[in-house]
Amino acid sequence: MPLLHISLRAGKPQAYRQAIFDSLYRAMRETFNVPEDDQFMTITEHDVANFRYSASYLDIARSDDLVLIQIAANNTRTVEQKKALFRRIAELLGKSPGIRPEDVFVNLVEVAKENWSFGHGLAQYA
Repeated sequence: MPLLHISLRAGKPQAYRQAIFDSLYRAMRETFNVPEDDQFMTITEHDVANFRYSASYLDIARSDDLVLIQIAANNTRTVEQKKALFRRIAELLGKSPGIRPEDVFVNLVEVAKENWSFGHGLAQYA
């Protein structure tokens, strides 16, 4: 049950943001064994003064189209699955909505399964 927080500069149209949601969901389904309809994602848009990044950290030439993606997920995936997820996210976001791979920044935060509550105040996985 991944939880995604996506941050980008303000000004992109609704269709662009929807394409990000769709591409991320597809990448997770294809590489992370995410169940159908398991979609919990937010997009936060930031004005220029509130969106700071390095344009060249690790020799990667980033632009103002940078998208920061943080994924909280169970700590049950292999290193190979994580690499496949990162690769597929960059591929799919490149196709739709057309984000350069240099502008796809992903951070995976792994948590124990018992650290989730999906509603009703219950720890469904504990």
